[in-house]
Amino acid sequence: MINHVWGLFTHPDREWQEIRGEEESIGHMYLTHVLLLAAIPAVSAFIGTTQMGWSVAGGEPIRLTVASALQMSVMTYLAMLAGVAVMGGFIHWMARTYDANPNLTQCIVFAAYNATPMFVGGLAALYPSLWLAMAVGTLAVCYTTYLLYVGLPTFMNIPREEGFLFSSSVLAVGLVVLVAMIAISVILWGFGAGPVYVG
Repeated sequence: MINHVWGLFTHPDREWQEIRGEEESIGHMYLTHVLLLAAIPAVSAFIGTTQMGWSVAGGEPIRLTVASALQMSVMTYLAMLAGVAVMGGFIHWMARTYDANPNLTQCIVFAAYNATPMFVGGLAALYPSLWLAMAVGTLAVCYTTYLLYVGLPTFMNIPREEGFLFSSSVLAVGLVVLVAMIAISVILWGFGAGPVYVG
């Protein structure tokens, strides 16, 4: 797993070919990759919001209660696990349009590895600064998008032109899934699952 993570940052095109050549089950992928990497942003946010606190405009840091931070971290963690599976399902569904024949497992594996920069970028939550979070988040999203456009044609074994259209479709679906997750969060906050601050 760590070899692939490092390879996706240093030589992504070659790494996608290696990942494509492996036979991996969904269970093994989640146990060795997704469960561990998705914990990075959740644990980092828990530590950052309970120990460091957010400072808005240089004011006094605002911290969450341990119970509130734990609840929000667990919900975030579960959302990331579900997000990988949902994106894998959408990639599998859309693959027929582009003459690619991957199975569902391969699509979930691709979605999981493609999300790696966003998982690793979650380390920025250890020091909860709005500007740091925005900068690291933007870089993580940009590199994830780059991995998508470089990796999808290689992984699906389709021409680059079709890969560009396929990648654009996946990116659009990813944005819709992200907006849906934000909307669900807002709804849950309305039902009392929102943050509770240290008084």
